[in-house]
Parts: sequence; C-alpha cells; structure tokens
Amino acid sequence: MAALAASCALAQSDPRAQKLCSQANAIALDLTKISGMKLRHPVPCDFITKEKINEFLKKRVKEIAKPEEIRAEELTLKKFGLVPPDFDLAGNTVDLLTEQAAAFYDYDRKKLFITESTPSESQEPVLAHELSHALADQNFNLGKFIKQGRKSDDGATARLAVMEGQATWMMSEFLAQKSGQSLKNSPGLVAMMSNLSESGAGQYPVFESAPLYERITLVFPYTKGMLFQNAVFQRDGQEGFAEVFRKPPISTQQILHPDRYFAGLKPADPALPDPHLKGYKGLVGGSFGELEHAILLEQYASKERAQEVAPHWRGSNFALMENKSAARVVLLYAVEWDGEAAARDYFAFYREALRKKWKSMTVATESEDAVTGTGDDGGFELRRKGVVVTSVEGLAPAIH
Repeated sequence: MAALAASCALAQSDPRAQKLCSQANAIALDLTKISGMKLRHPVPCDFITKEKINEFLKKRVKEIAKPEEIRAEELTLKKFGLVPPDFDLAGNTVDLLTEQAAAFYDYDRKKLFITESTPSESQEPVLAHELSHALADQNFNLGKFIKQGRKSDDGATARLAVMEGQATWMMSEFLAQKSGQSLKNSPGLVAMMSNLSESGAGQYPVFESAPLYERITLVFPYTKGMLFQNAVFQRDGQEGFAEVFRKPPISTQQILHPDRYFAGLKPADPALPDPHLKGYKGLVGGSFGELEHAILLEQYASKERAQEVAPHWRGSNFALMENKSAARVVLLYAVEWDGEAAARDYFAFYREALRKKWKSMTVATESEDAVTGTGDDGGFELRRKGVVVTSVEGLAPAIH
C-alpha cells in the first residue's frame, strides 16, 4: 500500500487529474438525485498507472485469500473442467482485471482512482460508475457487504452483481439524462446499455484468450447485474437502490430471474454423495449456482442448451476431499433440478461433459441412471436419483 500511496502523491500534482477530479462532486450530486442515496462527504479522486493497479490487485488478492484458498478454488475449477489443467487462477485474474481496469474505487481507503490511459471520452462515464460505488459505500459499507457474502460462492457472486449492476445502471441513467432520455421508460435503452460491457471485448487480448468461465464471470456482474437492478427499480423505484443492500440476493439465479428474488426463492441443499473415503480431509466446499451450470452447459454443449437447461437449476453443492499422502483429490458433487425431466437431461449432458473434459474415459458399467468408470484423474461414479444428479470423480483405482 506504500507504493500505491506514493503514486497517489505524484498524481495529485498532475493538472489533468485536478481538472478531471474537479467534476466529481457535481456528478456525485446528480447520482444522489437518481438513487436517493446521500453524499455524506466528497470523494477523493486521483490518476493511477496500470502498473500501480497491477500492484494493488496483487496485494488485494493476498489480503482477501490465503494461498491454500486460491489453490482450492483453482483445483475446483480444474476438476469441473472449467479451466485447463495448467491454469494459473491468481495470475490470470490479476492480468485480466488490470487489462480491463479504467478506474476503481478503493472502499478501504475511500478513494477513487482513474487510469491515466483512460480515453477522454470515457472519463465522465467512468467517473459516474465509480462515484456510484462511493455513494453505495457511504450509505451501506461495501467492504462489509462483500465480506458477509463470502459464506457462499454463489451468494458472493450475486452480491458482486448488486454492486456492479447498480453502478452500471446509475452510470447509464446519468448518461441517458444528459441526452434527455431515461432508463425508467426505455427498455430498449436498458438492453443496449447492459450489453456495452460485452461489446468492447475484442480490444482486450487477455480477455479474449481467457477460458469461457473467466470471461462470463467477469462481465456477469455488470450486464446481468444491471438488468437485475433495473427490474428492482421498476418495481420499487428509488427504494430499490437501498433494498438490494438491506436484503441482498442469495444466488446468481435470483440475479438472472428477479422474480425469484422477489418471491424469496431459496436454493435447495442436495446431499453430497458419500463414497466412504478413508484418509481424506475436506479441502474446500461450496455451492455452484445457475451461472456456473450455464457456463458448463455452454462450454461442453452449446449456448442454446445452457439457456434451455440451466434455469431449471434448484440447488447444488460440491466438496473437494484430499489425501495428501496419496497425492489424490476427489470431487463430490450434487445438483438438484426442478423436475425429473430436467435431471435426466442434465445427467445425459454431464456424462458427455466427462468424456469431453478428459483425454481418456473408460466406462465400466452403465445403466439409464448410473455410469461408472475411469477418467484422467481416477475412478468416477455418475448417478441420478429422482431430481438429483451426483458425481464422484478422482477415486483411487480399485485393487483386485
């Protein structure tokens, strides 16, 4: 943080920063009229270099996640086949965010930073987006809001979509009002603005070369989060900006389908399979939401299949069990669907996904609702019982 502070001291003497940041207070006041949130104090603002952003992100990664936690998350993504076996999650994520960053609001230091390389035509929208974060922080404490969501992977993503979706909506409404329009009565404008985060992706080589999972989860909070905030606003008006912080969505499904948020539909909690492992300890456990299942379906089938099947998701759990002496990690996975037809459909899909994510797959036994065999990392057991599909992957070879 000392290096970051030094860069800020230099930035304050930059006349370009002084000129740009002098606009911040007026923009923030416009945003208070849009959202109803109070500006409790001015927001400090400075320029920053991409190199300093990279340093900041590396430090933030170390602050919020221990090395063993990053390893566990990386292993989880590799076990599901969402990233390649040699993928470096922490390094790639920092590079991806550095490439994409035009600005950021540091909710620890309560300060806004804009990259020196941000084009002049983008500076005002960028300021509006980050000032929206600052307003939310002054009213609802973003650091605490994010920390409280870490109990659930899916819930944490939903909370990030609240933050980024709200800031994207407020920025878009700010720009719309400047041209005499409003998102309040223009669904077409809402759709157009929510897609802007995806439209510029071709400019970014790190983004383009990233796995599908990284690309979709990066833009999801902005695009789908904005549509979610719009739905809340259309129902609750200005009160909706506070409502999503007081009563945050608990799943990515609630972000994707706001009616399920309004109805308070909670995810199901299917039991994990129990292969009676000996000598294993829990490495990590969590939930995979509709978003991750949609990504799996798109990656190993098609976008159309994802749109058809994923909304039938009802709940999912996973756990990684590790036997260090045997250098083996086993994935336990269970997903519940809203009916047997959807469960059968997903069972058939996941059988194919296993074949596609491994270089080799040998089937030992197979029936309508169960498949067992071996894959790249050991034995597997895929089963369906009613509306629940379970999988165990990475078992040690049977001793005969």
